[in-house]
Amino acid sequence: MRRWRSFLPARLAWPGPRTLRHALAGVRAVTGPATGTAAMGLVAGVAMAQSGLPMAVLLPMSLLVYASSSQLACLPLMASQAPLWLVGATAAVLNLRFVVFSAEWSRYFHHLSRPQRVALSYFAGDPIYALFTQRHPLPGRNGRQRRREVAYYLGLALSNWAVWQLSSAVGLVLADQLPGANSLRFVAILALLTLTLPMVKDRPTRVAALAACAVALPAQALPRGLPVLVTMLAAMAAGLLAEHRQPRPHAG
Repeated sequence: MRRWRSFLPARLAWPGPRTLRHALAGVRAVTGPATGTAAMGLVAGVAMAQSGLPMAVLLPMSLLVYASSSQLACLPLMASQAPLWLVGATAAVLNLRFVVFSAEWSRYFHHLSRPQRVALSYFAGDPIYALFTQRHPLPGRNGRQRRREVAYYLGLALSNWAVWQLSSAVGLVLADQLPGANSLRFVAILALLTLTLPMVKDRPTRVAALAACAVALPAQALPRGLPVLVTMLAAMAAGLLAEHRQPRPHAG
């Protein structure tokens, strides 16, 4: 009992009505984006089932990995018996964005212990970051606000994780009865666009989005796994350059 409670903030180990209210707000907020998560989970499950890898490898991967883009990029490498360093490097590069997410979330969760932060980091995801920062653009200043932030994060993250696990398991088990992975991926893209488009508000974000659109199509000619990497790097570089050139407000 004490061991598992060490991974939760004290007020969340035995949640009260206010804590549950903020957690349920997170559950409601992620309902829409969860459609994209479910579609991507099905895509990953179908891709895993069609990879030719043994089920003894696929089942733990479905439960533990929890990363759509790196799974889809690494599965062909694993099936072709690519070197382990190449598989690891591909997954690491594709997940570099979580370093940015973690740097942002550290401002909100720095008051938690290391085991608690590690536990929260496992459930991190793209829609979680987008929805969380929309509701909490600035970190809370006191203990009550921080507890609300953690509760909201858990509502978002645990719901999204459950949808992913269920949908990827369905895709893995029922791959032969489901539509092709490309059809499911199209549904996922449409669902994720509804989440990301409202975030394109300032000039650096617009520049990054335009750069990603400009690079994504020609990058499809690159080997598997590289299109996502090249597009992501182009968007990051364009966004950082636009932010650097953005006029700074004058003091006073």
